Amino acid sequence: MDRVVHTLPTGEQVCGVTSLDNHLYVLRDLDQIEIYDVDSYSLLRCLTVHGLGYAYDIVACGHNRCAYIPDCSGHSVHRVALSDDTVTQWPVTDIPAGLSLTVTHGVLVTCPTVRKIKEFSTDGQLLRELTLPEDVVSPWHSIKLSSGEFIVCHCVHDPLGLHRVCLIGSHGGVVDSHGGLAGSGSQKLHLPAHMAVDRNGFVFVVNLKTGRVLQLSPALTYVRGVAERECDDQVMWVPRDDDDQSMMTFRIHLDVDRRLLYIAENGFRYGRVVVVGV
Repeated sequence: MDRVVHTLPTGEQVCGVTSLDNHLYVLRDLDQIEIYDVDSYSLLRCLTVHGLGYAYDIVACGHNRCAYIPDCSGHSVHRVALSDDTVTQWPVTDIPAGLSLTVTHGVLVTCPTVRKIKEFSTDGQLLRELTLPEDVVSPWHSIKLSSGEFIVCHCVHDPLGLHRVCLIGSHGGVVDSHGGLAGSGSQKLHLPAHMAVDRNGFVFVVNLKTGRVLQLSPALTYVRGVAERECDDQVMWVPRDDDDQSMMTFRIHLDVDRRLLYIAENGFRYGRVVVVGV
């Protein structure tokens, strides 16, 4: 059974979480990055990303020693140099959602309103643009595999819309998928919004509506629920003083070396990060 290793302090809503080397980076609403020691979980310092608008993800790159943050309101990506906190940005043109890194250290930006995946260099040069099939509506996050294929999660609020994790071929066609119509069962997806992939190709996916994290096989078959609500009441937390008592599991990040899954949860006013051993 997955176990809760640690819970970071409650604070402003968590917009993203990532790690690099011995540091954990937590992006808070709206422009604050909290930097923690990954072993002691002690807060080392806070960094303000000036000029950042609405941001809902963060990824850190060891090769380029920087962090990337999508700016939904500014239709851009902010690049934060981790050596001196210098911030630069480049335009995406469309609204950016989830980010991920490629094996060649590029930045993969998912653009839900236009069904596109855009790959950029570290200085913002557009390297490739892929338009997804018409039935992959509102893609929120994508990850490029070493094979050149893509894992994409997509969903719409329309109850008749598809809620799926798809394997997309290098030329843009759907190769395989998991999901269908929205549901609350153990193997169902309801607003899949963010993912992580381990070295063996297993996919962890956030089920935003139900607050569950599912693990799928490389063939996108259901394996198990991670940090299930009924298995560990520490994971799904409801703040007592909120008018809105619901919590949403919003973002995840997998530290593949430590086998730790960082789960970002948000209530109406507050957010936190739960660290789960997987």
